[in-house]
Amino acid sequence: MKIIIVGDGKVGYSLAENLSKENHDVTVIDKNPEALRKASEYLDVMCLRGNGVSAKTLIEAGVKEADILIAVTSSDERNMVCCLAGKKLGAAHTIARIRDPEYADDLSILRDELEIDLAINPEQAVAQEIARLLKFPSAIDVEFFARGRVELVEIKATPGMPAINMRLMDVFSRFSPDVLIGAVQRGDDVYIPNGSFVIRENDSLYILGKPASVYNFCRQMGKFNQKIKNIMIVGGGRIAYYLAKTLKYYDMKVKIIEENMDRCLELSELLPEALIIKGDGTDEALLRSENLSDMDAFVSLTGHDEANLLASLLAKQCNVSKVIAKITRISYPLIIKNMGIDSLVDPKVITSNYIVRYVRGLKNIQGNSVENLYRIVGGQAEAIEFTVRTNSMYLNTPLKNLTLADEALVAVIVRNNEVIIPHGDDVIKLGDRIIIITKNRQISDFNEIVLSGGK
Repeated sequence: MKIIIVGDGKVGYSLAENLSKENHDVTVIDKNPEALRKASEYLDVMCLRGNGVSAKTLIEAGVKEADILIAVTSSDERNMVCCLAGKKLGAAHTIARIRDPEYADDLSILRDELEIDLAINPEQAVAQEIARLLKFPSAIDVEFFARGRVELVEIKATPGMPAINMRLMDVFSRFSPDVLIGAVQRGDDVYIPNGSFVIRENDSLYILGKPASVYNFCRQMGKFNQKIKNIMIVGGGRIAYYLAKTLKYYDMKVKIIEENMDRCLELSELLPEALIIKGDGTDEALLRSENLSDMDAFVSLTGHDEANLLASLLAKQCNVSKVIAKITRISYPLIIKNMGIDSLVDPKVITSNYIVRYVRGLKNIQGNSVENLYRIVGGQAEAIEFTVRTNSMYLNTPLKNLTLADEALVAVIVRNNEVIIPHGDDVIKLGDRIIIITKNRQISDFNEIVLSGGK
């Protein structure tokens, strides 16, 4: 697909990196020559210096033949105008990043009037991600497939967990045959495990199944027993605002610490149900005086990675059970996780993945069978949802008779409303949704991982 990205900031660069790796024809437009230099040097993309709102620049970038135009500059208004111009000049689909909460209630109108196919609010998307993590406090990450019928949850194999030092086949026979562990991270290594794989302490486990089955299995493992009620948030930006609004519906009590007095006053009007405290969220004395040790969860959302990490480490020292930190620049999430922080959220990654999934969906319309995709294990593996639409060599053949590519696993089959954790005798039928776990990137069809077998 021909894709034009307007804006080469953090999100734009991440998008260009991911989409170019999927063999799309990507052109990046930005007025900053230094940003373009980095993209040109490290990515397989075309770079064009200019104003993405300008018709001349867009035409030079090939907008008339573009399948998708993505506007992710720092200005909401520029992004909207860029999408409108792109659509008028011939772009088939347009995507705009729109961040200002004032536009939130009018997004449907804006999309219609400006012919925007997808509007993404990064801060709202991050808030939704954090809310899911707080709803399942023992989970490091939570994702959904098959329109909510299948859940993927990442948990840590903590000391005392019953499954430690057990083979997966024994774990499932003893506890639950209705879930599957599709991937395991052990230190820097990632495994697509088979039944003889042995779980070790501190492994990160990626569990798939029906939401109820995943929940029950995790409870058997000593997870999900805790309910989150009291939450402290450091940083009163847009993410904190959206998060507090969401948590209100979960009956959770929110305390926000924000350094800027004007923002405190603004938040107190916008969020009357939340307690707003003016102060430095990295000040140990302040956090302790605000009863940090009595909190069920702590979320650090300032604009500085270092401050978020410092505050989060203090929260862990005070035995807060669920600690979440926002990071935007640090490139070593595994090292940070080993510091004890439960979950990390990166707005640019969340935004980029959301848009990449949309692009995959458009490819699906054009004949690609991918319905959904999530990058897991820090991007080292993918969970991919396919819909079987055409007769293929693997149909109606027992899975045990198929030879799959290395480090690929058929994790779930969804047939009508039935969720199947497949075994060797199960078969794939026309119309099934199938979810695979693979370390191989750029998979666009299940046939690509079937090496032999079938008709």
